[in-house]
Amino acid sequence: MRLDKYLKITRLIKRRTVANEACDAQKVSVNGKPARASYDVKLGDIIEISMGQKPLKVKVLAINEYAKKEDAALGYEVIE
Repeated sequence: MRLDKYLKITRLIKRRTVANEACDAQKVSVNGKPARASYDVKLGDIIEISMGQKPLKVKVLAINEYAKKEDAALGYEVIE
């Protein structure tokens, strides 16, 4: 699954266009490297989002095409 779509489905970023813009501005990195919106997310990837005051670091636990609001947070684990 594409990185921008993963960020939207897990609700780490509200809109896919915002996720796309964040990737273009190099505010999103995967495994320590800046990632493009088209990056193919894999299980175990570490995603860092540097938007706002506090950077967010998560580990990918599951990749689902669809997720209900209640289940969205089950796709990742917050680190630090």
